[in-house]
Amino acid sequence: MKRTILLLAVIALSSGASGKPLPAPTGTPCRNQPMGRALDFWIGDWKVVDAKTGAAAGSNRIERVLDGCAVIENWHGVEAGDDGKSLFSYDARRHNWDQVWVTQDTTRPGGLKHKHLLGIFYGNILKFQGALTDPGGHRVLDRTTLIPLTDGRVRQTIEWSRDRGKTWQIRFDAYYNRKNRPDLGNRPGGDPR
Repeated sequence: MKRTILLLAVIALSSGASGKPLPAPTGTPCRNQPMGRALDFWIGDWKVVDAKTGAAAGSNRIERVLDGCAVIENWHGVEAGDDGKSLFSYDARRHNWDQVWVTQDTTRPGGLKHKHLLGIFYGNILKFQGALTDPGGHRVLDRTTLIPLTDGRVRQTIEWSRDRGKTWQIRFDAYYNRKNRPDLGNRPGGDPR
């Protein structure tokens, strides 16, 4: 009898006074939080060029999904076998982003990565960091920096540190040029916002 009364009370509370089900909560918690929009500058289709030489490095499509709670990166490199995908997920409870990067060879260093957003710095610069293991079994810090530039491009650097962050070596450094805009190549300028 007590279970029946409790069940009826739960049904009554969930259906409101009219007996009809209450509408589902509205809103998009990820899009409603400023931190949930932190990657918006990177959404789009990109031609990617090496920051030093200007040579084509690949193409990338960055798309927002699931009401902004996730961003998917679809990387296609110019070299055979240089493809990968990232899932950036936003936790609206913690107000933070995480990244999982995966390639077709998760046994190689950098073929599978897990990173967390360290923070947003001056100019809306985002830094993600995680750790991986090199072929010798040593722990390596892996840091990605995304820099939105005033000319509409984005600069991405990926760095590794083998000494717990004392020094960093650049592993990837490129400019992202929107596919529907004139190619700005690897020219300097476009200071961070």
